[in-house]
Amino acid sequence: MATLLFDHPAGLGHDTGPYHPESPARLVAITDALAVDTFRDLDRRRSPRSESAPILRVHPTGYVAALEAAVPDEGLSYIDDDTPISRGSWEAMLHAAGGAVAAVDSVMRGEASNAFVMTRPPGHHASRTVPMGFCLFNNAAIAARHAQAAYGAERVAIVDFDVHHGNGTQAIFWADASVLYCSTHEMPLFPGTGAASETGTYGTIVNAPLAPASDGTIFREACESVILPRLIGFAPDAIIISAGFDAHWRDPLANLNLTEMDFAWITAEIMEVAARSSGGRIISVLEGGYDLEGLGASAAAHVAALMGLSYFSPSTPS
Repeated sequence: MATLLFDHPAGLGHDTGPYHPESPARLVAITDALAVDTFRDLDRRRSPRSESAPILRVHPTGYVAALEAAVPDEGLSYIDDDTPISRGSWEAMLHAAGGAVAAVDSVMRGEASNAFVMTRPPGHHASRTVPMGFCLFNNAAIAARHAQAAYGAERVAIVDFDVHHGNGTQAIFWADASVLYCSTHEMPLFPGTGAASETGTYGTIVNAPLAPASDGTIFREACESVILPRLIGFAPDAIIISAGFDAHWRDPLANLNLTEMDFAWITAEIMEVAARSSGGRIISVLEGGYDLEGLGASAAAHVAALMGLSYFSPSTPS
């Protein structure tokens, strides 16, 4: 079956200011990387505007209302020091969440094996009631809850390979035995959470922190020894990927040394688990990645792997 790509022009309307790393240029870089002939068979769809129900499964009404009220008529408004919003942010947030929901719908209905959603703003730092770290709605959590509520998925796994720990996602599912949250990330680094000792109420939080300067060999060892065994043992009905590409060696906000081939590798490994337990069902949502060249190449490698293709242009840390 096909791989789906969801995006929407509203993502470009989330203005974060001229020097913010989480910029509209990120979506342009991925779009350009996926414009080559290799991706001619990629099924491209527009992310719809989310209805309120999927968002409210994760975030309470007061939180959603407060974010909408904070959107300025002009200029920027700062939710915190790192998280600005602009006039176009509300539509971007709704289409980001809507893309995640539509991807779940398509994959769970059997229209495609997997899907990649170009979400902006990202989401994994947002808890139920606290936005932070560029994140406003937690799109991965919204996708997971939608798979459970709309399709009866009894066990959902979230695999997060963003270089920053997904503290918001971890907090949302800390006491939920039906959702397995697995993360590799650099530590110490923002937001300061993600120690291996953080395991959740039911042991369904799995953290594999990586020391600064860790390379693809160390990343793969952590995945093979910690993340993948837990994922296999959980036997999820669906897998959500928080696909952050800021562990790439070119990224300016962190200090890991992964290449795009490492992202292709972990994608293929997750696909093998999904093939065993969930009929291949994977929904991947974009998180971080702030060097435009590294982001474009890494996202292309990730999507190529989802399509069952071999990627073609590895880079090497200098």
